Amino acid sequence: MPHNEFILRPARTSDIVAIQAMRAPLVDTNVLLQHQLVSLYERVQEFVVAEHRDGRILAAGALHVMWGDLAEVRSLVVDGAARGMGLGKEIVEALVERAYTLGIRRVFCLTFEVDFFIRCGFDIISDVPVD
Repeated sequence: MPHNEFILRPARTSDIVAIQAMRAPLVDTNVLLQHQLVSLYERVQEFVVAEHRDGRILAAGALHVMWGDLAEVRSLVVDGAARGMGLGKEIVEALVERAYTLGIRRVFCLTFEVDFFIRCGFDIISDVPVD
């Protein structure tokens, strides 16, 4: 999808229902953890979304700060109709940039999508990054 077809921006509360709808199929197959709607609203400031120029939310992901120098990429999801267009990678790059802006130098993700995150520059680690 051409970059002029969508913008990356911080999520707003009005995006949460769309984010939850994109998450639902992945929650049903145990790829993503279940979160109540209230939990997503409480964490809205953690999310970045890719918004199509027509207003649809095509992708989303969250950066959860764990410690002074450590954050986790969470809840990365791309609408089924928009998969394969590079939106997931764009979201991950925006979240990593946000982490660096916050002074965080270590970012991790617990995922089944190992190859995707390797393509995004992540390394496989054998240890848990926090005690």
